[in-house]
Amino acid sequence: QVQLAESGGGLVQAGGSLRLSCAASGSIFSITNMGWYRQAPGKQRELVARISSGGSTTYADSVKGRFTISRDNAKNTVYLQMNTLKPEDTAVYYCNVYGNLRAYWGQGTQVTVSS
Repeated sequence: QVQLAESGGGLVQAGGSLRLSCAASGSIFSITNMGWYRQAPGKQRELVARISSGGSTTYADSVKGRFTISRDNAKNTVYLQMNTLKPEDTAVYYCNVYGNLRAYWGQGTQVTVSS
């Protein structure tokens, strides 16, 4: 069984920073892409950032220059450093890991940015 353990969400003022972590454990092999999605109330889930096994990154236009995704392959962990946070970044953030030829999702962590 594969589990994704997310941490690092919380409440922060606009302009502040948070760092999200997601560690994959269990019988997961051949991990390729790892990423973060978010879903705000009343909106569809959207890609925030993704990183390939080779380190190539993709970012949503709304977070470019403010967020940085990274990964530690030895620990099967992906990170999202979020700087200069804005109220519109408020959402539930979900970790997504592709391994065993399928996608796995974390349970989500709430990020709330106050103005």
